[in-house]
Amino acid sequence: MRRYLAVTAFAVLAAATLAAQSPKGWKVRADRSTNASDPDAAGAIKFTQSGAGFHAENPQAAVFWNPASTATGAYTIKGTFTLNKPSGHTNFYGIVFGGSDLDNAKQAYTYFMVAQNGGWLLKKREGDASAPTVAGPTMSDAVKKPGADGKSTNALEVRVGADKVDFVVNGTVVHSMPKSGIKTDGVYGIRVNHLLDVQVDGFGKS
Repeated sequence: MRRYLAVTAFAVLAAATLAAQSPKGWKVRADRSTNASDPDAAGAIKFTQSGAGFHAENPQAAVFWNPASTATGAYTIKGTFTLNKPSGHTNFYGIVFGGSDLDNAKQAYTYFMVAQNGGWLLKKREGDASAPTVAGPTMSDAVKKPGADGKSTNALEVRVGADKVDFVVNGTVVHSMPKSGIKTDGVYGIRVNHLLDVQVDGFGKS
């Protein structure tokens, strides 16, 4: 019992520390690896204001969101994601939308992401269970891979219409699906998987 209380207290303290370091109004939820063959790196997640955008340094995967940022009906969420340096293997980063209960065990959201290998992926998060894949991973020429400097920049959009949702990379629709197939109303934010360093600019709703 004492060990459980100690672990719980540590988790609460870690979450409070992350929140204190984050841009005003933003929350951070770490998603720690349970895969022994793909462990997290040492160190703490850093999510900071960087110019007009945000900078995420992630030894562990995490979701970043502002509870005041919600979207319903027809809308577009977009942001420009710059991978500052590739990780040792494929890891994804991108947009979270249709979110609810992001700070507790009932967490739910859908996320549209790209990776350094030129692929994109659409998944759902439903509680703490393994997240089911909606579509992908799929390789696409629309997704830019790191250049000689190790960096790549990809503009992502989730376009929610009256009847369908389009998923867009650098102006190219890479996937479309009926709106009825996923939850689109809710909180939106950012997800960056572990071992990544990502700059996010122009993030928001229109």
